[in-house]
Amino acid sequence: MQMNKALLTITITLFLLFSGLAQAASSEVNVYSSRKEALVKPLLDKFTAETGIKVNLVTGKDDALITRLQKEGKRSPADLLITADAGRLYRAKQANLLQVINSDAVNSNVPAHLRDAENYWVGLTMRARPIFYVKEKVQASELSTYEALTASKWAGRICIRSSSNIYNQSLIASVIAADGETAAEAFVAGLVKNFARPPAGGDTDQLKAAAAGMCDIAIANTYYFGRLATSNKAQDQQVVNKLGVFWPNQQGRGTHVNVSGIGITQAAKNVPAATQLIEFMLTQQAQTWYAEVNNEYPVVTGVAPSATLTSWGEFKADATNLTKLGELNRRAVEVMDRAGWK
Repeated sequence: MQMNKALLTITITLFLLFSGLAQAASSEVNVYSSRKEALVKPLLDKFTAETGIKVNLVTGKDDALITRLQKEGKRSPADLLITADAGRLYRAKQANLLQVINSDAVNSNVPAHLRDAENYWVGLTMRARPIFYVKEKVQASELSTYEALTASKWAGRICIRSSSNIYNQSLIASVIAADGETAAEAFVAGLVKNFARPPAGGDTDQLKAAAAGMCDIAIANTYYFGRLATSNKAQDQQVVNKLGVFWPNQQGRGTHVNVSGIGITQAAKNVPAATQLIEFMLTQQAQTWYAEVNNEYPVVTGVAPSATLTSWGEFKADATNLTKLGELNRRAVEVMDRAGWK
């Protein structure tokens, strides 16, 4: 009888212990993020304040975080992966690092083209990749489409970063999706011929090069221009004042867009809390803050962009599902390589 009581006591003690551990685990969610801490942590802290769920944040480069998830496998502590573009989320999905997000709120709040076609990831903020032009040298009336930049009049006048950059790869993938690979070949070959210099640096460097007179046209993501526009540095304001924003392909498919986004990892130990955090980041209040801090556009319909972005005017965005850009990435890289885009 005493032995049975002892076993019962031990059983109850172990049950309470493991229940406590499970409850502690359920009150935490672990995030791997390529967005810098200052651009995401305040929002995660607000989520904790509202829900009581602690968020542990690890930041790093996109590809490094994906590699880390692959090495950690099922032992990975990460519940969520945040990347700066849809292309990396597609790679994570193809590597079997993500699982389906089951959320009616996600599906109803975010347009279908800004999330994975099979719901493995969803966009958090959107950016466009328009044409920036030097206002003293180019009239907006001279511009129309991305494809029109292959005209001889633009020879030696275009700045854009390397073909190794995934933003450019996604842009060319969008051309393949819209016009086919043959048309994309012609476009890329013509564009490369009109480069003002061999590609060097990031998007901000292209904008600064245009303002400095090294080229008359720059292709870059809007959030880089937004950072300059909201900067307190006089030299950044000088760059902004010299450049205009032109939204290409408005009479056709629209201006190319991409997203920063989030997915639940295959190894996630706390899927309910991970899903809850995604839903929180898609609320109107969170979208407004997150988009403004990152100088990007909200992905939730009806949430207004910041005053800075609004000042550039409205535009028609390409509604191609971003999953397609990941599927066509390899073909886009091959097209760029054949054209000699360094």
